Amino acid sequence: MSREEIMEKVNEIFRDVFDDDTLVITDETNSDDIEDWDSLEHISLIISMEKEFGLKFDIKEVNKLENVGQMVDMIRNKLDEK
Repeated sequence: MSREEIMEKVNEIFRDVFDDDTLVITDETNSDDIEDWDSLEHISLIISMEKEFGLKFDIKEVNKLENVGQMVDMIRNKLDEK
């Protein structure tokens, strides 16, 4: 799966979790950029991504993420390892 395809799916997940069909994320998007992105929504995002991509994330990995680009890269690396 290409990085662009992953980013597209991640954007769909963000739209679904935040219930905003107009939401557009970029590599630089972080929790400061989305008003409702709190710790509970962060967990919802992670769970949704695990389900969508068939992956499991380690809490240490998740805690190191600073933006969406890093999240997409982590997903891509995990998919490549499968």
